[in-house]
Amino acid sequence: SGLSWEPRSRAVEQVHLRCTEGSLEWMYPARALRVVLEPNLSSARHTTVCIKPASDFQGASIYMERAGQLHLVVSEAEGARPHHVSCFSAHTPQRVALFLQASPQRDISRRTASFQYELLSNQSAAGPDFKKMALVEAMCRPCDNVELLMAICSSDFVVKGSIRNVSHDSENHMSQVDVSIQKVYRQKTRIFQQDEASGEWRGPIRTLLQCKVKKGGGDFLFTGNEHFGEAWLGCAPRFKDFMFIYQAARERGANPCEF
Repeated sequence: SGLSWEPRSRAVEQVHLRCTEGSLEWMYPARALRVVLEPNLSSARHTTVCIKPASDFQGASIYMERAGQLHLVVSEAEGARPHHVSCFSAHTPQRVALFLQASPQRDISRRTASFQYELLSNQSAAGPDFKKMALVEAMCRPCDNVELLMAICSSDFVVKGSIRNVSHDSENHMSQVDVSIQKVYRQKTRIFQQDEASGEWRGPIRTLLQCKVKKGGGDFLFTGNEHFGEAWLGCAPRFKDFMFIYQAARERGANPCEF
């Protein structure tokens, strides 16, 4: 909180974050805050940084430090745009510095500059927008057997369910698949939750609009990864097809993990 700082101090507060993904909430922004992202992973080369401001982001602007220069990433005016994610390349993979500059305020009313961040090491994620980040999961093609068997081991979520509805957002180039869940095998956070009234488990999964997802009958195995608290579709075979592939791989001892 900016309220805890010495009123006459000109020093810039420094914060060091050691995780590859997380969030920061700066209440009553005052003067400036320098946020250094340096995860405790000496071997990983995180080539891309993505930032998603909160929908009520206000009171500051976010800059990225690069070669001694500050480059604007998120202005206070942009902070309220829903689903807006800024991605940019990191020239020094082990240490990325963000600079938050507080906007001049006439009063002491509460403002909060909060955002989520992710450090990504996949080369295909490098680029100016969030949609490219999703391409890692949303490949718009069926997964082959090897990819499918790996997906159940390494995905952030693995659920069995059916498609309730598919909606399209052409402005943000996204589609949302609303899923009725029969079984949750794994989920990183509580994206898929039980409806108190009906007792049914449900949850939304996002993918790219260009994948042209349509509603289909039957049970599917949905896998994928999470970005900024949202589930992004990876491999999604029909459940009976997956079980046939998995059983065959298990008999050969070729399954990379137990399902």
